[in-house]
Order: sequence, then C-alpha cells, then structure tokens
Amino acid sequence: MSDGVWKDYKEKKHSRPLPLKGIRVLEVCTLLMGPSGPGFLSRLGAEVIKCEMPPLGDTLRSLGPFGYFFREQSTSFIRPNPNKYWLGLDLHKPEAQQLFLELAAKADIIEENLRPGVMERWNVGYRQVREVNPSIIYISKTGFGQWGQYARENRPSNDGAAQAMSGYAWMSSFPGQRPLKSRLYICDSYGALMGEVAVLAALHYRKRTGKGQYIELSQNESIMRTMSWIWPYLHLTGGPAAPAGNRDVSICPADTFRCADDTFVAVAAPAPEEFRGLCTAMGRPELAEDRRFKDHLTRLKEENATEILRIIGEWVRTKTPAEVEALAEQHGFAASRVCNVRDVLEDRHLRERGFITEIDDPILGQFLDYEFPVMMSRTPPRVRWTIRPVGFDNEYVMTNILGKTEDEIRQLYACGALGKWADVLGRRPPSDWDGKAGLIMARE
Repeated sequence: MSDGVWKDYKEKKHSRPLPLKGIRVLEVCTLLMGPSGPGFLSRLGAEVIKCEMPPLGDTLRSLGPFGYFFREQSTSFIRPNPNKYWLGLDLHKPEAQQLFLELAAKADIIEENLRPGVMERWNVGYRQVREVNPSIIYISKTGFGQWGQYARENRPSNDGAAQAMSGYAWMSSFPGQRPLKSRLYICDSYGALMGEVAVLAALHYRKRTGKGQYIELSQNESIMRTMSWIWPYLHLTGGPAAPAGNRDVSICPADTFRCADDTFVAVAAPAPEEFRGLCTAMGRPELAEDRRFKDHLTRLKEENATEILRIIGEWVRTKTPAEVEALAEQHGFAASRVCNVRDVLEDRHLRERGFITEIDDPILGQFLDYEFPVMMSRTPPRVRWTIRPVGFDNEYVMTNILGKTEDEIRQLYACGALGKWADVLGRRPPSDWDGKAGLIMARE
C-alpha cells in the first residue's frame, strides 16, 4: 500500500495541486514567529502577501548567523518566507492604510505580530478590517497576548525571553548548572505552528458558518504546552520539577551517554522486554531480576534510577554508537546516535525521501534546504520560490489584485504609501541580478 501511494512522490509533487490554493493571506509580521506561520500556509499553496515597511522591511533581513549572508541575503530570512509576494507598504500613511483595507476586503486571513494596539492605531486592526470584511480571520501574535498585565506593560518578547519566562530554559538545563537556552528558535517555531492550527480551525468554522473571528496568540503560553507533565506534577506534589539534563524522569532507563569515541548515543528501555534486552546486551542479564530494577516504577525511584544509569553509562563508554545501535536492534531496545548537523544533511534516508532537497531559485540560485515535514499524497506542499527584496511585487499586487492603473501606482509611490528596497545588504537584490530573473516565477 505504502509503495503504491508514494511511488514517484518526489518527481510528481511539483505538478500536483496545493491544498490551500485560493486562500489569500495578508501578513504584517517581522522576525521569526510572525512570518513563520504564513510561511507554513504558503508552502501549502496559500497566496501570502507580505507587507513590509519600506525601504528596510523585516528586521530579520539583517540577522544572519555569525554575520553570514548567502547571495547578499540573510540565511535566517529564507526559512520563514517561501512562496510569498512582497509588498512595500508604509502603514503610517493614510493612503497605505486604505490600500491595506482594500486588500483585506479580498483576503481570507490577516496575520500580524506587532505590539498590542499598533494595528489599531494604523486603522487596520481587527475592528476596522471587520467593517470591510466580516468573514476575515485575523490573528495577532505577541509575546504575552493582547490583554493582561504584561500586555498592558507593553513588554517586548523574543524567543530567548519566551524560553526564559515560560520555564522552558530552566527545565532544559542540567542539575546545578545555569539555565540552558536552546540555540534553535523553538518558541518562535512552535508558537507559529500553534497559531496556524488555530487559523486552519477558524477556516473550517467559517466554511460551516460563514463567520470569521479574531485569534490572539501568546508566544509565552504556547511553549508551555510542550511542558506536558510539569504542571500537574507541580499541582499534585506542591514542588517544582527540577532540571534533569538529558535524562527522562518519566522513563527509566532513558538518557544520553558518552561513547568510546567521545560521541553520544541516546538509549531507552522502559518496557520489561526492552530492559531485559538491554541487560542482556550489556552482559548483565541478572540486572533484569535485581530487586532495584525489577519493574519500571521501582527503577524510577531516584536512587535506583541513578544507579542503573551509571551502569549503562559505564558500558556505553566502551562502545561506539554503531555498536550500541546494532546491539539495540538485536536485543529489542531503543538506541540512536546523536547526530550533528552535517550527519543530518548527508543522511541517505532523508535524501531518499526528498526531505533534504535542492532549491533552484532564479534569484538566489541553488542551495540545499529541507522540505515541509509532512507529505500529502494528493496535495503535496512545496517551495516554489524563495525570498525577494522589499516591495519586489508592488506592481503585481497593485495591478493584478487591486486593479490599479499605472498613474495610480505612480501617485502611491509619490506620496510614500508604496516603496521599495534600500541599497543595503539583506534588503537589495544580489549585485549580479539582471532586473528580470524571478519576476515571472513570482507571478505564477
């Protein structure tokens, strides 16, 4: 069955329909959590119009890891922004606010992640948009929501702040060490995903009832959803859960161990047959009958868990990850080497499935990327083009969507409502751009 469904999937997906074709999204977002949500929808075929403040646009255009820019573009900016249309719109201007409302009247979804109240001051908040489009789905994404103490204080937020204030960084650390912030933007990505779950649910509700709605998302509250057992534990025991490093405190044994070659392997064996297999693999079958380790609940007691993890750690220190993985397959427990980024990039399994794929963009050229992490047999998501300079699609949006004439467009530029990119690294096209490449793709 699987072979038939997925036969030639990689080769055929670019010719198949997209699931959100016909859905139009207006985005007024910056940095990561805001743009990542519409970036999910754009991979699924939604027409996403990214509205940026000209001439500099999204702050993320300036933020490249270690100061590295690819073809004069921020590599951080590429990931959240595929398949979008690029509109340079200065919403401080009344003329630009009117343009936004005209676009909103033709849109299905509006996504913004500015401070609470900013969109209302620009006359394009939910209440103003609802007047021109009662069925609009409007999502506001901020660090702490639209109301409550932190919203009233107008607190800024970012991924690091959310990791800190939610307790995520504290729980990610090792005992006795300082809190550990994930280098990956986990709160941005997970918050964006939670927002799009709500957006898609609202689309379904609108299909049944014809009614739009307002959605507000707190980045801080979103990441708390991942901390599943911590809240009932706190409530029932009266004490906070302590950091435990890589050890799983609900499963024993389950931890990450150092191997003979100073690489690492993750091992887990909670079920009776799994634990017995691990003990056999270690050459210590008697441990499966030891009163300290006889069942899972007994092993979870702190003194017993500490001891069995010590024993496993000493054994793994004599093995390579490959040897531990082979023994795990033979004896029926779980073991996986800890891969670095290059290991993942070169993984044959991911390449075979097309998850690691090559993008061939007419402006940026060829580069490796990873695909949307869900495969859909009839309507596969995909990247059709990638990032563009500020205001790259102004004329297209004004002409094809709003029906503006050339004279009207000139007037909009003259009053400052429309604008294009500054001659600044990360904002402008690559210096060898011919002025034409990418224009046709952006109009598909």
